Amino acid sequence: MTAIASGLLPVFAVIFLGFVMKRRQLIDDAFWPAAERLTFMVLFPALLVVNTAGAELGRGASATVAAVIGGILIVAAACFVLRRPLGLGGPEFTSLLQSAVRPNVYVGLAAAAALFGGEGLALVSLCVGVGVPAVNIISVMALQRWGRNSGAGVSIWRAIAGHPLIIACAVGLALNATGLGLPPVIGPLLQILGTASLPLGLLAVGAGLEPRALRACGAGVLAAGTLKLMVLPAVMLAIAVGLGAGPHEAAIATVYGALPASASAYVMARLMGGDAPFLAASITATTLAAGISLPLILVILDFAGFLVP
Repeated sequence: MTAIASGLLPVFAVIFLGFVMKRRQLIDDAFWPAAERLTFMVLFPALLVVNTAGAELGRGASATVAAVIGGILIVAAACFVLRRPLGLGGPEFTSLLQSAVRPNVYVGLAAAAALFGGEGLALVSLCVGVGVPAVNIISVMALQRWGRNSGAGVSIWRAIAGHPLIIACAVGLALNATGLGLPPVIGPLLQILGTASLPLGLLAVGAGLEPRALRACGAGVLAAGTLKLMVLPAVMLAIAVGLGAGPHEAAIATVYGALPASASAYVMARLMGGDAPFLAASITATTLAAGISLPLILVILDFAGFLVP
């Protein structure tokens, strides 16, 4: 319990610090969009290349990957089932879907580094490598079909192929598969850049929180939070265990599933005709709630023997 608290408290403290810095305007507002872009385009991809290039990918890693993909597909299907009972229109449905399956990978990598060390960071990087393409395909397809700008002709494959995180994971996995590893000079450069990604990314997460958006919370936002923070991690854990993943790999899959909704979902909704206020409320609600739900899930995993030394 102490190890869980000491691992997660600094992560959420940095998020809170970003929130305070933005609200108190300790830094000019123009800093935050630039910081988000720098993290997304340069720093975070560097971290993913470093971790995927050096990861030891065995059978447990395969089970973790399958759990991530399977969990995303099952929860996406649950969103379709819930659409009519919740009375959601097309744009609202797309935002429910994004909220339920799209994780905040900054929080995930920071939590993995703090709780599981280098091996956990590598496994979560692998989850990002397969999860990001999956949620992008699902999100773009849904927005094209049910968004307010449906039929606008946004290319799914262009969105996937040009995604910095997907490119970074592909490069890292290629270096891993060929046995080349990180080249001299470039490797240490990427390590330095990657080190800066997590604190800056977490500060940006905090700066992006909108407590006023919580006034818009309704049944849809509550359903999104339940699916994202409770159902998805449970499904990923069940799949990982069912496929024979070790305790460590199963715990990583569960933590990846339990992450709050990603701020990038809001940007996509705004650009492609989703319900942006729904997502602003969902992102803020799941980020705040994850401060309670994620430690609770880790305590349950520890009690069940999944958090092995």
